[in-house]
Amino acid sequence: MKLVSKNLFKKLIRYLPILILYIIVFTGFDSSFIFYDINFSFNFAYILIFFFVLKNPEALSYGLIFFSGIINDIVQNLPIGISSINFLLLCAIAAFIRTRMVLPNLLYDWILFLIAILIVSSINYNVLSIIFESPIRYETLMLSAFITFLIYPIFSKVFSNRILLILRTEDD
Repeated sequence: MKLVSKNLFKKLIRYLPILILYIIVFTGFDSSFIFYDINFSFNFAYILIFFFVLKNPEALSYGLIFFSGIINDIVQNLPIGISSINFLLLCAIAAFIRTRMVLPNLLYDWILFLIAILIVSSINYNVLSIIFESPIRYETLMLSAFITFLIYPIFSKVFSNRILLILRTEDD
Protein backbone atom coordinates (compact mmCIF):
# COMPACT_ATOMS: atom_id res chain seq x y z
CA MET A 1 0.00 0.00 0.00
CA LYS A 2 2.84 2.35 0.84
CA LEU A 3 4.50 1.64 -2.52
CA VAL A 4 1.26 2.38 -4.41
CA SER A 5 0.74 5.69 -2.61
CA LYS A 6 4.39 6.63 -3.19
CA ASN A 7 4.09 5.92 -6.93
CA LEU A 8 0.83 7.88 -7.07
CA PHE A 9 2.51 10.81 -5.33
CA LYS A 10 5.43 10.71 -7.80
CA LYS A 11 3.05 10.72 -10.78
CA LEU A 12 0.99 13.55 -9.29
CA ILE A 13 4.09 15.67 -8.75
CA ARG A 14 5.40 14.88 -12.25
CA TYR A 15 2.13 15.78 -14.02
CA LEU A 16 1.27 18.75 -11.79
CA PRO A 17 2.23 21.45 -14.37
CA ILE A 18 -0.04 19.88 -17.01
CA LEU A 19 -2.85 19.57 -14.49
CA ILE A 20 -2.49 23.19 -13.37
CA LEU A 21 -2.33 24.47 -16.96
CA TYR A 22 -5.50 22.65 -17.94
CA ILE A 23 -7.33 23.73 -14.79
CA ILE A 24 -6.42 27.32 -15.65
CA VAL A 25 -7.63 27.12 -19.24
CA PHE A 26 -10.75 25.02 -18.59
CA THR A 27 -11.99 27.21 -15.77
CA GLY A 28 -11.05 30.51 -17.39
CA PHE A 29 -9.11 31.30 -14.23
CA ASP A 30 -9.44 35.04 -13.66
CA SER A 31 -6.20 36.12 -12.11
CA SER A 32 -7.24 39.65 -11.31
CA PHE A 33 -7.69 41.60 -8.15
CA ILE A 34 -9.03 45.06 -7.42
CA PHE A 35 -6.95 47.47 -5.38
CA TYR A 36 -8.11 51.07 -4.88
CA ASP A 37 -10.73 50.67 -7.62
CA ILE A 38 -8.07 49.64 -10.17
CA ASN A 39 -8.31 46.19 -11.73
CA PHE A 40 -4.91 44.47 -11.64
CA SER A 41 -4.50 41.21 -13.51
CA PHE A 42 -1.73 38.81 -14.37
CA ASN A 43 -1.42 35.90 -16.76
CA PHE A 44 -0.65 32.79 -14.72
CA ALA A 45 -0.51 30.60 -17.84
CA TYR A 46 2.39 32.70 -19.18
CA ILE A 47 4.31 32.22 -15.95
CA LEU A 48 3.68 28.48 -15.90
CA ILE A 49 4.58 27.92 -19.56
CA PHE A 50 7.68 30.12 -19.52
CA PHE A 51 9.09 28.60 -16.35
CA PHE A 52 8.61 24.97 -17.32
CA VAL A 53 9.81 25.37 -20.90
CA LEU A 54 12.86 27.19 -19.56
CA LYS A 55 13.70 25.01 -16.56
CA ASN A 56 12.02 21.63 -17.10
CA PRO A 57 10.94 21.23 -20.74
CA GLU A 58 9.93 17.59 -20.23
CA ALA A 59 7.08 18.69 -17.95
CA LEU A 60 5.02 20.37 -20.68
CA SER A 61 5.02 19.28 -24.31
CA TYR A 62 4.36 21.75 -27.10
CA GLY A 63 1.36 19.76 -28.30
CA LEU A 64 -0.29 19.99 -24.87
CA ILE A 65 0.49 23.71 -24.75
CA PHE A 66 -1.02 24.22 -28.21
CA PHE A 67 -4.16 22.30 -27.26
CA SER A 68 -4.49 24.27 -24.01
CA GLY A 69 -4.39 27.46 -26.09
CA ILE A 70 -7.28 26.21 -28.23
CA ILE A 71 -9.27 25.43 -25.08
CA ASN A 72 -8.39 28.84 -23.65
CA ASP A 73 -9.71 30.54 -26.80
CA ILE A 74 -13.00 28.66 -26.53
CA VAL A 75 -13.44 29.44 -22.85
CA GLN A 76 -12.37 33.11 -23.16
CA ASN A 77 -14.41 33.63 -26.37
CA LEU A 78 -11.36 34.61 -28.42
CA PRO A 79 -10.72 33.79 -32.08
CA ILE A 80 -9.47 30.20 -32.29
CA GLY A 81 -5.69 29.99 -32.37
CA ILE A 82 -4.77 33.32 -30.77
CA SER A 83 -3.84 31.86 -27.38
CA SER A 84 -2.08 28.92 -29.04
CA ILE A 85 0.08 31.31 -31.04
CA ASN A 86 0.85 33.30 -27.89
CA PHE A 87 1.69 30.19 -25.87
CA LEU A 88 3.89 28.71 -28.60
CA LEU A 89 5.67 32.04 -29.16
CA LEU A 90 6.38 32.15 -25.44
CA CYS A 91 7.68 28.56 -25.70
CA ALA A 92 9.95 29.51 -28.58
CA ILE A 93 11.40 32.46 -26.67
CA ALA A 94 11.93 30.34 -23.53
CA ALA A 95 13.53 27.52 -25.54
CA PHE A 96 15.84 30.01 -27.24
CA ILE A 97 16.84 31.48 -23.88
CA ARG A 98 17.41 27.97 -22.47
CA THR A 99 19.85 27.10 -25.27
CA ARG A 100 21.76 30.37 -24.86
CA MET A 101 21.87 30.52 -21.08
CA VAL A 102 25.21 29.64 -19.57
CA LEU A 103 24.53 30.34 -15.92
CA PRO A 104 20.92 29.97 -14.72
CA ASN A 105 19.93 32.83 -12.48
CA LEU A 106 16.53 34.04 -11.26
CA LEU A 107 17.38 37.67 -12.09
CA TYR A 108 18.24 36.82 -15.72
CA ASP A 109 15.13 34.67 -16.02
CA TRP A 110 13.04 37.47 -14.58
CA ILE A 111 14.32 40.14 -16.96
CA LEU A 112 14.09 37.84 -19.97
CA PHE A 113 10.55 36.91 -18.91
CA LEU A 114 9.60 40.59 -19.01
CA ILE A 115 10.95 40.88 -22.54
CA ALA A 116 9.14 37.69 -23.57
CA ILE A 117 5.75 38.75 -22.21
CA LEU A 118 6.09 42.20 -23.73
CA ILE A 119 6.73 40.61 -27.13
CA VAL A 120 3.90 38.10 -26.77
CA SER A 121 1.43 40.66 -25.41
CA SER A 122 2.29 43.16 -28.14
CA ILE A 123 1.81 40.59 -30.88
CA ASN A 124 -1.43 39.41 -29.25
CA TYR A 125 -2.93 42.87 -29.07
CA ASN A 126 -1.73 43.83 -32.55
CA VAL A 127 -3.22 40.71 -34.11
CA LEU A 128 -6.49 41.25 -32.28
CA SER A 129 -6.65 44.92 -33.32
CA ILE A 130 -5.50 44.59 -36.94
CA ILE A 131 -7.18 41.36 -38.00
CA PHE A 132 -10.17 41.24 -35.69
CA GLU A 133 -10.57 45.01 -35.13
CA SER A 134 -10.63 44.80 -31.35
CA PRO A 135 -9.79 48.06 -29.59
CA ILE A 136 -6.40 48.15 -27.85
CA ARG A 137 -6.12 49.47 -24.34
CA TYR A 138 -2.38 49.97 -23.92
CA GLU A 139 -2.62 50.73 -20.21
CA THR A 140 -4.24 47.34 -19.68
CA LEU A 141 -1.56 45.66 -21.79
CA MET A 142 1.31 47.27 -19.93
CA LEU A 143 -0.21 46.91 -16.46
CA SER A 144 -1.00 43.23 -16.97
CA ALA A 145 2.49 42.52 -18.31
CA PHE A 146 4.09 44.42 -15.43
CA ILE A 147 2.04 42.64 -12.75
CA THR A 148 2.84 39.28 -14.37
CA PHE A 149 6.51 40.29 -14.36
CA LEU A 150 6.40 41.20 -10.66
CA ILE A 151 4.74 37.93 -9.65
CA TYR A 152 7.10 35.67 -11.64
CA PRO A 153 9.79 35.25 -8.90
CA ILE A 154 7.23 34.01 -6.38
CA PHE A 155 5.96 31.26 -8.64
CA SER A 156 9.48 30.54 -9.85
CA LYS A 157 10.46 29.64 -6.29
CA VAL A 158 7.35 27.48 -5.84
CA PHE A 159 7.95 25.64 -9.12
CA SER A 160 11.66 25.22 -8.33
CA ASN A 161 10.68 23.50 -5.10
CA ARG A 162 8.48 21.15 -7.15
CA ILE A 163 11.46 20.23 -9.32
CA LEU A 164 13.57 19.59 -6.21
CA LEU A 165 10.79 17.41 -4.83
CA ILE A 166 10.78 15.35 -8.02
CA LEU A 167 14.53 14.88 -7.82
CA ARG A 168 14.27 13.77 -4.19
CA THR A 169 11.51 11.26 -4.92
CA GLU A 170 13.49 9.81 -7.86
CA ASP A 171 16.45 9.19 -5.54
CA ASP A 172 14.30 7.12 -3.14
